Amino acid sequence: MLQVNVARLHDDNREALSLAWIAGREGGTAVRREAAAAAALIGHLNLTHPNSIQIIGAYEAGTVSAHVERLFEAAPAAVIVADGVAPPQPLIECAARTHTPLFTSPVPAPRVIEHLARYLAKALADNTERHGVFMDVLGLGVLITGESGVGKSELGLELISRGHGLVADDVVEISRLAVNTLEGRCPPMLKDFLEVRGLGLLNIRTIFGETAVRRKLKLRLIVHLERPHPTGRDAIERLPLAALSEDILGVTVPKVIIPVAAGRNLAVLVEAAVRNQILKLRGIDSMAEFMARQTREIQDSDED
Repeated sequence: MLQVNVARLHDDNREALSLAWIAGREGGTAVRREAAAAAALIGHLNLTHPNSIQIIGAYEAGTVSAHVERLFEAAPAAVIVADGVAPPQPLIECAARTHTPLFTSPVPAPRVIEHLARYLAKALADNTERHGVFMDVLGLGVLITGESGVGKSELGLELISRGHGLVADDVVEISRLAVNTLEGRCPPMLKDFLEVRGLGLLNIRTIFGETAVRRKLKLRLIVHLERPHPTGRDAIERLPLAALSEDILGVTVPKVIIPVAAGRNLAVLVEAAVRNQILKLRGIDSMAEFMARQTREIQDSDED
């Protein structure tokens, strides 16, 4: 079960929300993502269906003293008193007695909820790792895959030299932030580095500047590099009629396969694939357009 320790939640958001830990430091609680409560991890004070983190604003602070026992009976992961309101003494005493973390914040309650909701969505997201090079090509997150030695990093380097950005090389951390949204990022250890055979590790930020690297990006396209078949037979459809895709964490990601051969400009092909995908996202499908044109030609020929 995915979970986030409340102490980590406090440390990660202490500066942004000016959190002060008032009581319940002994608590070893964690915010857990359960199937039945995945969308109800945080919210305003709710005694009927309590959330994992209870937010008490200026309005709720005036009435919470009468419901302190009921509030803590639900064993919330943490309680945050927002809007710069001083927590009532009964709330502090009950938090200390039940070892429930109690925080205060001067930030308005709606902003606290919004900020922590985004934080928890990322911290509790399903995640996996993929081997490849993750690039920002024309604003689209592109994962370049293929077997070892096929030329993924060299292609990444060429794309960087053409003005595109590196997110991650070798290991790409992928998280599902929403039903149809995947985000890729680089492990901290590999940040800014690209390994190229014969050159070793290159610090892309140092060589090409700040604009050549990205911290994270949404994954929108997979480009798979395919070696030529040993028998010389092309195993890849020359004109694929059905769109290719790959499932990652339950999200369907469009995919293209590019054969690797001497003399092919892979960087140009990747850029063309990305431009084509951007058109598809705008509702323009070149293959569908061609098939419709072909159908019209056949119909016109039959009529003649």
